[in-house]
Amino acid sequence: QVPLVESGGGLVQAGRSLRLSCVVSRSIFRINHMGWYRQAPGKQRELVAAESAGGITDYADSVKGRFTISKDNRINTMYLQMDTLKPENTAVYYCNTGQSWSTVISGTFDYWGQGTHVTVSS
Repeated sequence: QVPLVESGGGLVQAGRSLRLSCVVSRSIFRINHMGWYRQAPGKQRELVAAESAGGITDYADSVKGRFTISKDNRINTMYLQMDTLKPENTAVYYCNTGQSWSTVISGTFDYWGQGTHVTVSS
């Protein structure tokens, strides 16, 4: 299991921004692919954004142009910048990491962190 610590969630009004952070173990940060996911009430967890170890990114259609995934190798932290938030973005957001790109895209991990709650009011 890879320790995952998500933070940065909160309650914001629609149209505002939030930046989520995820601290990952130093030993795997540089070689693993990364992903941000979310689970809204009553729905399955879904991929929001992913970044390969080589810097290739992928986004869910619903967040393209508004969300940006990034990472800082110096402090083993990945980020999800969320701009122009909408009420439908309300969910618990999770990060995860793995050496398989297909696993990151599918989100089929055995272990998840606690996540961070994001609530967007209208």
